Amino acid sequence: MLAQAAARYRTFLREPDIVPLLVTSFLTRLPLGTLSLSLLLHVRSLTGSFATAGAAVGAYLLLAAITAPLLGRIIDRRGPALVLAVTGAACPLALCVVLAAAPLALAPATTIGAAGLAGAFAPPISVLTRTMWRYRFDDERMRLIAYAIDGVLVELAFTLGPALVALLLAVASPTAAFGGAVLLTALAVPLFFLSPALKYWHHQPDAERSLLGPLSEPRLIVVYVVTFLFTFCIGLTEIGYPGFATFAGATALSGVLLAIYSFGSAVGGLVYGALHLHLPADRQLPLILAAMALPLALQALTASPWPLATLAFLGGTLIAPVFALTAMLVTSIAPPRYATEAFTWLSTCIVSGVGAGSAIGGRLLEGPGYTAVLGGAAAAVLGAAACATSLRLRALRVRAAR
Repeated sequence: MLAQAAARYRTFLREPDIVPLLVTSFLTRLPLGTLSLSLLLHVRSLTGSFATAGAAVGAYLLLAAITAPLLGRIIDRRGPALVLAVTGAACPLALCVVLAAAPLALAPATTIGAAGLAGAFAPPISVLTRTMWRYRFDDERMRLIAYAIDGVLVELAFTLGPALVALLLAVASPTAAFGGAVLLTALAVPLFFLSPALKYWHHQPDAERSLLGPLSEPRLIVVYVVTFLFTFCIGLTEIGYPGFATFAGATALSGVLLAIYSFGSAVGGLVYGALHLHLPADRQLPLILAAMALPLALQALTASPWPLATLAFLGGTLIAPVFALTAMLVTSIAPPRYATEAFTWLSTCIVSGVGAGSAIGGRLLEGPGYTAVLGGAAAAVLGAAACATSLRLRALRVRAAR
């Protein structure tokens, strides 16, 4: 089996332009793992307030989620070059205003506003990368490997990004860490332009479109709801682990548990990408989601760090496969004229799901505690599995109608 898996990856990596595309995919995603954390610490160091710092991060993420579908619609109509050029300039400039908040003597509200403006013009690199994989491969097996590796690279960015922030904090200051994140953000769009990604791009400027765009497709709505519930579960889990660490009296344990969780996702993504499963994606998704509920539910009953760490790894192994499957479903369901916009709605669901899970998880920690947070995560992923079962039923109805 290992030999077959290695052979599949070798075949994939020998495809033209694949290695440069993967390197670009990782480097341009590093801001995902550095920007929010360094922004939080930078604004906290300026204002002395976690509330203000949290508001700045929230403004960035909220505006990014709101404007993403609009940017996707423009890309589908006019291509990605104009959007990349505008966002690649506007977002770093707005972040530079936040970076210079102290010498500019900006009020906290103005700093929050500048962070929100940066979010509104956040370059849609992740969305464009996922859409590019759709165009790059017609073969579904190769496309699934691409999405699985892409998920692993995102996890790697979220693992190495905070480590880079920690290094800059150790040798310099929160402002220096944020400056490094701003530099990575500024380099992302030029790197994407220099990569082979845009040569695989296709769009249909004259195609007939509806006002609702991809939201007019009921099965895509189901995928988006499933994604929101799944990422809501992730948001709860990422709050539950620090809550457990506090309960155990070992605050540093929170970082270890989150790292194990992310490492599990990376391992799961690599293994899943190497498998050759014959079940359709709409049948795999509910099964994997239901399987994820078990380790999450057991975590809620665990009071010892070592069993929790093992369960965190096991639960994490299923994260990247779920993201790969949702990307595959968006690719197969969304018409080509909505290719990019469909992925922007997926991105919006991810951001809003994690944000909502984090917010509610924080409230639950102050009340029932970490057991309720992790138990809620298990309930959320079971809800996602239940919703995902309707995808197969809807697909069968569509085929019967034809």
